[in-house]
Amino acid sequence: MSSRFLSTAAAITVTAGLLAPATAANASGPFTPGAAGAGDPYFPDMGNGGYDVGHYDLGLAYDPATKVLTGKAVISATATQNLSRFDLDFRGPLKISKLTLNGKKAAFKRTGAQELVITPGRGLPRGGHFTVSVSYSGIPQKIDDPALGISGWVATDEGAVGLNQPFGAATYYPVNDTPRDKATYSYRITVPKGLTVLANGEPTGTSSKGGKTTSGWAIRKPTASELSMVAIGKFNVTKSNTKGGIPNISAIQAALDTKPGQGKAFNALTGDLVTWESGLYGRYPFDSTGGIIVKANVGYALETQSRPVYDQDTSDLDESTIAHEIGHQWFGDSLTPARWADIWLNEGFATYTEWLYAEKSQGVAVQKSFDQAYALPATDKRWALKTADPGRDHIFDWTVYERGAMTLQALRKKIGDKAFFTLIRRWADQHRYGNVTTAAFIKAAEQVSHQNLHAFFTAWVYTSGKPGL
Repeated sequence: MSSRFLSTAAAITVTAGLLAPATAANASGPFTPGAAGAGDPYFPDMGNGGYDVGHYDLGLAYDPATKVLTGKAVISATATQNLSRFDLDFRGPLKISKLTLNGKKAAFKRTGAQELVITPGRGLPRGGHFTVSVSYSGIPQKIDDPALGISGWVATDEGAVGLNQPFGAATYYPVNDTPRDKATYSYRITVPKGLTVLANGEPTGTSSKGGKTTSGWAIRKPTASELSMVAIGKFNVTKSNTKGGIPNISAIQAALDTKPGQGKAFNALTGDLVTWESGLYGRYPFDSTGGIIVKANVGYALETQSRPVYDQDTSDLDESTIAHEIGHQWFGDSLTPARWADIWLNEGFATYTEWLYAEKSQGVAVQKSFDQAYALPATDKRWALKTADPGRDHIFDWTVYERGAMTLQALRKKIGDKAFFTLIRRWADQHRYGNVTTAAFIKAAEQVSHQNLHAFFTAWVYTSGKPGL
């Protein structure tokens, strides 16, 4: 998102889709409920345990006039324990009209803010694949958190946009809403004729019938639910390929597209930044790129996977913000922190990308950007937060962004340019499509630099207060 301790022994990386549960035939032991939460201390109600989602197939129909959303979500998953029951995250006021498990009706109930508890007729064995189908409808309600802002399904004057970080996906589809459980997505979205639908990934075709248009999209790389996205409205769409041949699909809301050529300029800038950042970080991780400019009144841009969303005026395209969100495609999207306390691995890297771009495009040395941020007086309360554990209400604060970027520049000076950029490329490559931790990054930095960096990282990410130079 644009602005808006772990022990080193706990270096764990979990790669989506590479879980290796026992086969169903070898399942043994009692059947027990899956956890009603993924264990993140910042968001204990988010996510669930006992299974791993492989794919979400979302069939949605939206009427902007009534704001009613009708949906059918088909979720393909694998049990990671012997399950007597399991939970999905799904918020009211959307009402469920039908729910099946492996094609048969299953008992379900809704509890708390977002728990959908599903009980099969017989237990699901560890390693067994299962499919849940949920049909529902209603008027989705966005989340407006006092500390973290707006997320979820956001209705606009002519359509809607789904922006799910840190939570929000469960406002419009049933989901295992944890960054630890990445999955692929396919969408079929029906809207009144004349409106455009955009989503993550690549288009899979459109059809029209009875005054309505259905558009298909699919993203075939593992995607965290916080980074899934749907946008509906009147858009002017521009398509091209980057210099590396990657499809580049961008769109500007028609009401904002008031200057000749700005759609082409936005598309070209996005493509150029993907090419430039690929030179820094290695191969671009997804099958297409692009961006969406829309008036959503949320006050931020978001790195939705493969196609960021920018809530901004187009009178002056903010190149720095676009560089930031494209940087997230490596750091945050392809590499996703396993827990929210480590979000500096998203935002620090994306902010550092801004600094690198300022050096390239404006001649502002990265060290100057560091010096300007470091000049914040030691008495300022922003130094009081820990970079690698800022607290639930501060995951989008200065400490995570600027201090995170300062940590990277201080590390670069300590280990040297060659080791630093080798580290960054290797980090992005070795953990592609997976989950990462601060501890794993420290281990990688020590391996590349052949230095003991315990004291350095203790000062910069695990300790509050202004670090000395």
